[in-house]
Amino acid sequence: MQQLQLEASWDKALSAQDRAHIEKLFNEIKQQHYSTIVFSPIREAINHRNELLITVLVHNFSPFPLTFENTPLSYSNEQEVLAEQTFTLPALTIPAKVSMPWTFIFPQGSYTPGTSLWNGRLEIQSLPEKK
Repeated sequence: MQQLQLEASWDKALSAQDRAHIEKLFNEIKQQHYSTIVFSPIREAINHRNELLITVLVHNFSPFPLTFENTPLSYSNEQEVLAEQTFTLPALTIPAKVSMPWTFIFPQGSYTPGTSLWNGRLEIQSLPEKK
């Protein structure tokens, strides 16, 4: 059964409102019968360094831990790809059957400025082969 897990720094820093929102997203999707990785959008923002911050609840429905090592992600709306970046995140491992919030940071130059970046969809372009 799918479980919600928070990384320690997230657990300490989350406001009650954000925690309730994440729990609601988790409860809406945990009963679904997925067999792969699903991203539930939480928030998009541009920070002071003009980086695009995409916060999602990552649902690892697979039977394998999910790591991000040279993992290409894209962020798109209905019409076009808005951002692309390859992520290597040694600190992020999402165990099998676990959902965890995370913010992916797309540096300036990896996304299309001047387009509406809101209400997009984050996707893994291809998962590395399991050995």
